[in-house]
Amino acid sequence: MGVVTSQKIANYYERFKTIEVTFTKEIIQVTGLVTQQVHLKCGSDFWPCVIYSTSFSGTKIVANIKSGLLEKLRQTNSSANLRFCFKQPDKTNPVIFFVATRVVGQVSYGGSQDVAILNLQFTQRPPDDLIEIMGRLLDANVNSAKRRDDRILITIDTMRKLNIQTKESAVFIQGVPRRCILRDISFSGAKCIMMGVAKFLVGKEVALRIDFDDPRESFLLRGAFVRSESVEGKKELIALAMQFAENAIPMGYKIRINEFLSSVRKGAGAPSAENIQVDGGKAPKTEPPKTEPPPDPAAFSIPDNEA
Repeated sequence: MGVVTSQKIANYYERFKTIEVTFTKEIIQVTGLVTQQVHLKCGSDFWPCVIYSTSFSGTKIVANIKSGLLEKLRQTNSSANLRFCFKQPDKTNPVIFFVATRVVGQVSYGGSQDVAILNLQFTQRPPDDLIEIMGRLLDANVNSAKRRDDRILITIDTMRKLNIQTKESAVFIQGVPRRCILRDISFSGAKCIMMGVAKFLVGKEVALRIDFDDPRESFLLRGAFVRSESVEGKKELIALAMQFAENAIPMGYKIRINEFLSSVRKGAGAPSAENIQVDGGKAPKTEPPKTEPPPDPAAFSIPDNEA
């Protein structure tokens, strides 16, 4: 997790303070929430609970109410402290903090008489750690729609900033991996160069694997090839534009792309804006074919038996 300024924290808080995020399996993984270490502290006692959703003004948790919790809440006038615990990818120790809350309501969970969803209202602004963790996620989700067509050219400079070690990757066509070279990527799609015949590939449902480092992550992005372009001087190669399935784009991938694009806007020390191309809302399926410059031969080599 990179360094986030107090100004950025304040910006996250103002923009997203009313947005509630449900903790699905993917959100738990992306945020690094350590579910076993989440507890509700009421008085001097701790109760295990599950975070159902959270915003910057409150949280909903799932807890066993037949364990003496409700009686304890009556004793504390509904006041309790919620313990959060998140893994940090670049550190050994997790980040742990408490948020002061007040229980303002409850409903049965799935019709159970023993388990309920408790609505906790924060009594003050939550810690910066929570705002940063959830703000990064929400910012990436918003910008994935606003900047969906900003294409990042894969160069030595952008690879370093994105923590991508190599242009070489794989695209799965009907479950069979085919080697390819990444030419550009965006929130909504990618362009890759590979061997093949355009008429047999355009329209095919495929899945593109993109590998990142620091921390090591691999994302499988599902979608379809929507158009092809020739590669100058390489008749056996084609450039294929892929459009991702909008509802299947991993949140972790959105965060990676968003952090790169945000670094471009910062100016000093950022990658050149020349590495960003904006499609400007043009419909890719109706564009006339273009000619791609030839890829670096040293970066693309396929044995004859793989052609």
